[in-house]
Amino acid sequence: QVQLVESGGGLVQPGGSLRLSCAASGFTFSRYAMSWYRQGAGKERELVATISSAGGVKNYADFVKGRFTISRDNAKNTMYLQMNSLKPEDTAVYYCNRDSSNYWGQGTQVTVSS
Repeated sequence: QVQLVESGGGLVQPGGSLRLSCAASGFTFSRYAMSWYRQGAGKERELVATISSAGGVKNYADFVKGRFTISRDNAKNTMYLQMNSLKPEDTAVYYCNRDSSNYWGQGTQVTVSS
């Protein structure tokens, strides 16, 4: 069974940092591009970043460029999202996704508030 489990969310003040993790199982992780999405309260789910299967190509939404970094460790079947300079607008549930699939984790809550 494909399983994606996010972790690392929490409450942080504006300007702070968090590192999210997505642990994958049930498929050959290294063969697939992966993505991070987020969904704020009452808002549509939106793409945050995508990383190619080997980690060599990364794409970011404009609203996180220069602040967030997507990465992966295929030996650990884990994808990461390093989030710096967090803003209240970043408050959302963050989800990992096997790219272009309907495989999603349960999400991890990120709250940026003073």
